[in-house]
Amino acid sequence: MQNIAPYLSAISTVLGLVVFLGIVWWAWSAKRQPANEESAELPFDLPDEFSKDKS
Repeated sequence: MQNIAPYLSAISTVLGLVVFLGIVWWAWSAKRQPANEESAELPFDLPDEFSKDKS
């Protein structure tokens, strides 16, 4: 079991890196650009709660 431990650690590190890079690639892909732009505008689309002109 002691001989396997370093290999399991290395394999889990490589798998974690591959998953991380996959998520980064997915988030920055061209197909996600419209969703990312929409999400970036969400804070500005909220109504003004503290406006002076309350009617």
